[in-house]
Amino acid sequence: MATGDQTDIFRRIKALLPQWFSDNTPVLDALLRGFAYATAFVYVLIAYAARQTRIKTATDGWLDMIAADFFGASLLRKPGQSDASFRGRILADLFREQATRNGLVKVLTALTGRAPRILEPQRPLDTGSYGGPLLGYSLAGGYGSMLLPYQAFVTAFRPAGTGIPYVASYGTPNGGYGQASQAELASIRITHNSGRCERCGHLRDHRQRQTRRNDCLDAHQQLAT
Repeated sequence: MATGDQTDIFRRIKALLPQWFSDNTPVLDALLRGFAYATAFVYVLIAYAARQTRIKTATDGWLDMIAADFFGASLLRKPGQSDASFRGRILADLFREQATRNGLVKVLTALTGRAPRILEPQRPLDTGSYGGPLLGYSLAGGYGSMLLPYQAFVTAFRPAGTGIPYVASYGTPNGGYGQASQAELASIRITHNSGRCERCGHLRDHRQRQTRRNDCLDAHQQLAT
């Protein structure tokens, strides 16, 4: 028995009855259990409504309404996203540091996984200064300028990718001179055209290049006839 369920409310109602009722009252008990069922439903509904008034306890579509109230259409629930995950995003965006350099770094780092490069021309820590430790010959950096107040140059990086399967990249031993391996230059069509022939739509597979090429030639001849 839990607080507010049908059994609990039935016992509470029966405890308020006068003492002249006998101990065995099946008809009266059936009537009281009907009242208890309706009251228990209302109790659960009130408890549910109370939880929806706080972000940390809100659930279901009420979380979506909370997100819409604070962020409009800029923060939507992802397909299949749980309440706990969506609630975490709402709280993170609600208390996120805003309109500061550190806030910009945190947002871009969260989006891309890589910290951005920021240069403020009027900030000596970014540009260095004469007699300071951050300025010297052969050191990479940027010049400062008093003509660009309250401005910053931000370089945001793309998220680190996983590369293209079976295609070697720079800085790896695969595909290097003197290495016994197969390598080829990546093509935009490999990543953006789903590996299909532009003319006949045949699937391409660079691991079976000659076989696929013959299939394409046969398909092209059929298209020509």
